[in-house]
Amino acid sequence: MIKVTIYQDSEQRISGFTMQDHAGYAESGSDIVCAAASALAQNTVNSIERFTEDTFSVDINEAAGELQVKLEPGYSEETALLLDSLILGLQGIEEEYMEYIDVIFEEV
Repeated sequence: MIKVTIYQDSEQRISGFTMQDHAGYAESGSDIVCAAASALAQNTVNSIERFTEDTFSVDINEAAGELQVKLEPGYSEETALLLDSLILGLQGIEEEYMEYIDVIFEEV
């Protein structure tokens, strides 16, 4: 199961997210749940990098199936919108494939 943790501060502002593990919906290379979640996360990271000047860090461990993104405080409204879009997409996948992806929010 993919576990997505969205980290928020006390004001509900996102400070980062992690995506861990594999969905297990199908074999590697044929897993539509993994592909969809990965595409959303990668597009969000690429879009923040390309369309904003906000600072963030990304750590990827492909073998473990882990992506970790940390945002610097004070990021733009554009980044906030991209993050909201990511969450909307991931929650949509979660609604259809509950057994394969879990999106949780954690206050930090």
